[in-house]
Amino acid sequence: MNQFLEEVLNDLSNSPKRLNSKYFYDEKGDKLFQDIMNCPEYYPTDCEMEIFTAHTKELALALKNGFNTFDLVELGAGDATKSSHLLRELVDMQVEFTYMPIDISSSMISYLEESLPLKIEGLSVQGLNGEYFDMLQQSNQLSSRKKVVLMLGGNLGNETPENALAFCRKMRSVLQEGDILLVGFDLKKHPATILAAYNDAAGFTRDFNLNLLHRINSELGGNFDSTQFEHYPTYDPSTGACKSFLISKIDQEVIISGQTFIFEANEFIFMEISQKYSVTETEELAAACGFRTVRHFFDHKQWFVDTVWQCV
Repeated sequence: MNQFLEEVLNDLSNSPKRLNSKYFYDEKGDKLFQDIMNCPEYYPTDCEMEIFTAHTKELALALKNGFNTFDLVELGAGDATKSSHLLRELVDMQVEFTYMPIDISSSMISYLEESLPLKIEGLSVQGLNGEYFDMLQQSNQLSSRKKVVLMLGGNLGNETPENALAFCRKMRSVLQEGDILLVGFDLKKHPATILAAYNDAAGFTRDFNLNLLHRINSELGGNFDSTQFEHYPTYDPSTGACKSFLISKIDQEVIISGQTFIFEANEFIFMEISQKYSVTETEELAAACGFRTVRHFFDHKQWFVDTVWQCV
C-alpha cells in the first residue's frame, strides 16, 4: 500500500476526520497554490517577497555567516521565486555553494533543476524530491559541508505549536553546531486581514482544498462528490490558529480503495492549520529547540518575519 493511500485511509478513520495538507501539491494543486499566492487577499507572499528584495544583501551576509562554502537547503521550495533573489546575490558575491531545493512535488523539482541554472548563470542545483527529513538526511550524505536551511512562506505555521516544537527539535538534531536556519513566520495581526487571506473572493483557496478530494478520486480510486463539500476557514485570535475545514453538506458515503467512510450532514474534515506567531513566541521557540536567534528581517508593515537562527 502506498503512503498516500495509507495516510488517507488512516486519517479519514480518525474522529474527527482529517486529511494531510502535504498532499495538496499535485500538478493542479501547485498551480492553484500559485494562484493563491498571487491573489490580492493573500498578503504573506508580498510581505516575504519584500523582505527578500529589500534586504537581499543583508540576508545573504547573515546566512553566509562567515562560511566559505556551504549547502543552501530549502524546505518546500515551490518555484523558488523568493529565494531566487538570494541565490542570485550569493552567486554575485562569488560564494561557493550548492542550492538543494526539497519539495514533495517531483514536477517542481524537475522545473527548478532545469530552469534555475539558465536564469542564474553559475548556480549549482541539486534537487531533492521527497519528505523534508528524509531529504535532509540525504543532503548530509551527499555533502558534509555546513548547512544553511531555508523554511520560507510560513511553512512551519502548517503545524500546531506543539508539532512545530517537535519539528524544530528534530531539525536541530539533524543539523550541526553553527549551522543556520532561516524560518518565515506569519505574525499575528487584525483577525479580518488573516481570515480574508484564507477565504479569497476568487475561490482559489476553496478549490485548493477541494482539489485534494479530486486527487484522491483520480489516484486512489475514491468517489468523493466535491460539490457536496463546502470550504470553511476560521481564525482564532486568542490562539493564533487559522484553520480550514471541508464540511459535508449531506449524509453521504465515500468509498476509497474498497473502504467505506460515512459522513453525516455538517460533519467536517480538518484540512490544514496556518499558525500565526508573535515575535516573542518565535524567539521562545528557537531557545526551546537549541537555536540562538541571530536576527529578524521584517516587511515594512511588520506583518511577516524571516528570522535567522543558529544551532548552538
